[in-house]
Amino acid sequence: MLFGKRIQKADSLTKYMDALPIPQVLPPKYKGQDHTYYEVCMRECKVSVHSELPETTMWGYEGVFPGPTIEVESGERVYIKWENQLPSTHLLPVDFTVHGAHHDVPEVRTVVHVHGAVVEPESDGYPDAWFTKGFQQVGEKFAKRIYQYDNLMNACTLWYHDHAIGITRLNIYAGLAGFFLVRSERERCLNMPSGKYDIPLMLQDRTFNPDGSLYYPMQPDDPISELKTSIVPEFFGKTILVNGKVWPFLEVEPRKYRFRVLNGANSRFFRLKLDSDQLMFQVGTDRGLLPQPIGIKEIILAPAERADIIIDFTNLEGKRITLINDAPAPFPNGEPDNEVREVMQFRVISELEYIDTSSIPAVLEQVPIYSKKDAFRKRFLTLDHSIDKYGREIMLLDNQGWDAPISETPKLGTTEIWYLINLTPDTHPIHIHLIDFLILDRRKFDVDKYNRDKIIEYQGPSIPPEPQERGRKDTARANPNEVTRIIMQFGPYSGLYVWHCHMLEHEDYEMMRPYMIIR
Repeated sequence: MLFGKRIQKADSLTKYMDALPIPQVLPPKYKGQDHTYYEVCMRECKVSVHSELPETTMWGYEGVFPGPTIEVESGERVYIKWENQLPSTHLLPVDFTVHGAHHDVPEVRTVVHVHGAVVEPESDGYPDAWFTKGFQQVGEKFAKRIYQYDNLMNACTLWYHDHAIGITRLNIYAGLAGFFLVRSERERCLNMPSGKYDIPLMLQDRTFNPDGSLYYPMQPDDPISELKTSIVPEFFGKTILVNGKVWPFLEVEPRKYRFRVLNGANSRFFRLKLDSDQLMFQVGTDRGLLPQPIGIKEIILAPAERADIIIDFTNLEGKRITLINDAPAPFPNGEPDNEVREVMQFRVISELEYIDTSSIPAVLEQVPIYSKKDAFRKRFLTLDHSIDKYGREIMLLDNQGWDAPISETPKLGTTEIWYLINLTPDTHPIHIHLIDFLILDRRKFDVDKYNRDKIIEYQGPSIPPEPQERGRKDTARANPNEVTRIIMQFGPYSGLYVWHCHMLEHEDYEMMRPYMIIR
């Protein structure tokens, strides 16, 4: 049930009226031989999300939504000064019963996490390292003005977004997200589509009031807490946005295009396919290229997952091709939402600016190999659901809250296997900061027996990861009634990081835990 203002019906907006915006690349303030320097300011802004809606007040990096794309070279040392110039009152309803969002901290606070970045702890965007407008107030841990990114990683598609404890779901929903692309000379030599034919696509969902303002649910007064609350198990918007536009279209030439597809939604999963039933060619995952391209008809993206895809529009002049989504909400046991089945439309024009000489290489990038026998430790970690003192559903990792003592302390340079034991009815996208990992397998198990005896009794064979997942990952889908095994090496830095579910409502409440890499 929705409370407050009457909201706009999804089918009341005309689809494919507005062209897809392409986020601008942010120029640095300084670029020298040994480092590059950026300044990025968070500001309130007016945004046109659809030509049939009034402008929407949102928050944006550099005053735009999505934020400008930051492009760096592999190995390039980059400094970014993140500045908060947002109002002191939040754009959306803050739930002060959520941990980290009580009345003893400022209502508006931010901290930036470059999702997938290899960074030292002080520049990772720790949830408690928030700061306010003009850096007047800061959190207790690591709060700093200028972050350092050494980008010691292969070419990949990352994104940056807010990570402030207790209000991450609200800050990202308000607009604080953008692309962060790592490029390399080796990747350029592969001759994949580039320049204006290399397009990032940020997929999100939003609901709008008739006046164009953002809608986020506010529950009635709670009789126990005597507070208004806005925490919900998951949030699913009534419209789909791509790069900040509701149901946009993109004119494409009859040639190959590379699309870096990001699920930037709060809780919605996407299962994407083309209504033309043609193959898409996946060339990359979250943290880099696959060993070789794979032809796919559909792909599932959980919140925060990315897929690097090439679509060939050759000989399709005059066609209109729709990218569609049939993932249930919540995933995987909800119902498909026909209102948001369509995502965007490609319109293939007849003109070709010049001959397409790009390619889909047969060989892309070698993925690291971790031997299971070399694993220094195995960790068995549960994904749990419970009820809080107000009678609301709460999700936990290893049945512990954010403030419980740190229990995961991998040693620097060692390899570990984590068994993610999902005891909930939802699929959870589990993200681990700093490192990338490989998915080993998934396996059904007897949940009732585990709850009763704390014994894993498998009920089927080991299921290898899908071909689309067999690359470097930083976010993995942990399905209900399954144990998902991932393997990773911890480094190159030591210190305090976090791991969490990337469904933002779950993360805020309180499916997030710190972990410490020790020397």
